[in-house]
Amino acid sequence: MDDKIRKYLFDVKISINRIESFLGTNRDFEGYSRDILLQNAVERNLEIIGEAVNKILKIESNFPLTDARKIVDTRNKISHGYDEIEPENIWFILIRHLPILKKEVDAFLKI
Repeated sequence: MDDKIRKYLFDVKISINRIESFLGTNRDFEGYSRDILLQNAVERNLEIIGEAVNKILKIESNFPLTDARKIVDTRNKISHGYDEIEPENIWFILIRHLPILKKEVDAFLKI
């Protein structure tokens, strides 16, 4: 694996770990939706994930990461369409998609 791709995968892993630490074990949408600081922290790390994936795709356009293009699109939406972001959509990503991404990244990094 290209060293730069490995570095970007580690960046994704670090951001996933940060999001998980922010959320803790009590995965409660109501609490998340009331905590603007938590939302901002999560969104920032989703931006980092999206940017890292974007850089991976620039190196290897067919890198086998599930929904890579959607991850980049989410980053762009958070960065440029910030006024259209709904906490429900971010929560869905956290609950449904982040665990899948984590498993894939760990497999690529052989962790």
